[in-house]
Amino acid sequence: MTACAIEPPSTSGADGVPEAGCVITADGSYAARLAPAGDCWFPERWTLDGPEPYAVPLPGNQPEEPGTGVQPMGDGRVLIHRPSASRHLFSLLYPTGPGTGELPLGAVECPEPGTRLVLLPPAPGGTRAYALASGPRSSAVWLVAGGAFGPERLAEVPGRCSGGVWLDGTGRLLALDRELGGRTKTVVVDLERAVVSPLLQIADDSDDRLLLADPDSGLLLISSDAPSPGQERLGWGVLGSTLPVRFPECLRLPDCVVTPFAIQPGQVLTPENCAVGLRVDGAFGTWVGVWRPAERRVRHLPAPEGWLAGTGVWTPEGVLRLPYATRSTPCGVSTLTAARGNAGAKEPNGNAGAKEADGNAGATEPGRTAVPAPTRPAAPTRSRPPAPLETRTPAPSVFRPPAPPVPQAPVPSVTRVAGPVPARPVPLQQAPLGRLVTN
Repeated sequence: MTACAIEPPSTSGADGVPEAGCVITADGSYAARLAPAGDCWFPERWTLDGPEPYAVPLPGNQPEEPGTGVQPMGDGRVLIHRPSASRHLFSLLYPTGPGTGELPLGAVECPEPGTRLVLLPPAPGGTRAYALASGPRSSAVWLVAGGAFGPERLAEVPGRCSGGVWLDGTGRLLALDRELGGRTKTVVVDLERAVVSPLLQIADDSDDRLLLADPDSGLLLISSDAPSPGQERLGWGVLGSTLPVRFPECLRLPDCVVTPFAIQPGQVLTPENCAVGLRVDGAFGTWVGVWRPAERRVRHLPAPEGWLAGTGVWTPEGVLRLPYATRSTPCGVSTLTAARGNAGAKEPNGNAGAKEADGNAGATEPGRTAVPAPTRPAAPTRSRPPAPLETRTPAPSVFRPPAPPVPQAPVPSVTRVAGPVPARPVPLQQAPLGRLVTN
């Protein structure tokens, strides 16, 4: 991926990723954002699970600073994070008739210079909220809402961490991208046991990050420079699969930043059929991409006017709900259905998208797995529980797409070539989490 040189998007998020316009709960019921009011800002909660979406303003006694963080809770309250020098104050906001009620939760001190504290993505269940304090030498995961005695420090991770992806439906296993020794690798933190273990390591000298994960199907969206040294590429894999991570050519859009923001849930045994929502920032502005691993192509669609860019939620039935706000509609949700078999999908320039071959640069070596699966804690009772990781059926043959019609030099396999290998293989290393037991 290459950042656009013409009208680049705002990159106030971590690692140059465009910042999202609002935050949505894990189940898609509520959203929260800082809404503008002239030159001022105030928190706003959106209710998304009713017949029609509606917004509730939550102004305080004074306007909020632009760097203030907000996050919706599962009960409709909004967590607000106000940084002040080395102190970070947390409160819960809720509507009280014409005014706004506020429940102070306490503060987190970050006295070490260079430490940055941000809210982590909403946890499953919506009863707890977490923050990540990243310092020059170590990072700490804090429980900032939902605890018994205010903010609580849960785990410390050596190295500087960023990101944050939930791997299970209980809010226990958290994946973080850790920078240590000049390289970035993804680790998983068991918040109940305060245990840190490696999760994603494609090559020794590559930077590997986990962007999104779906606990139902195990589908993972990954960013790595392993297949193209010096250039970040989007790839996908399946948690616990024995197949290598794939880096489709269709996800390489020149002079654009492609950011996945939502995965279709409920596809328990068919991760390759999960629809993925993509935010695409390029010279023509910002638009929406829809992609499925099985189709190996991206469908490009115009974003609704006023889209809170980078936010949205999929329904299990394959409907993408995109929140937007305009002068005439201050709180709206646009729906988009992800139809399958979009062979005639149009690119922004009007040309039909051509089928692309996957860009994985090597074959799987014996005894190696694509993405090692951490042992998951017991999930809450549901009508259709997911199959255990060890019994999940392997992905079908779509993981091995045919070669593209354009003649090109074949990529040598690391198991068939005796001499030097010009292409760089990217099978993952031996599963490091096989010895991790979470009771």
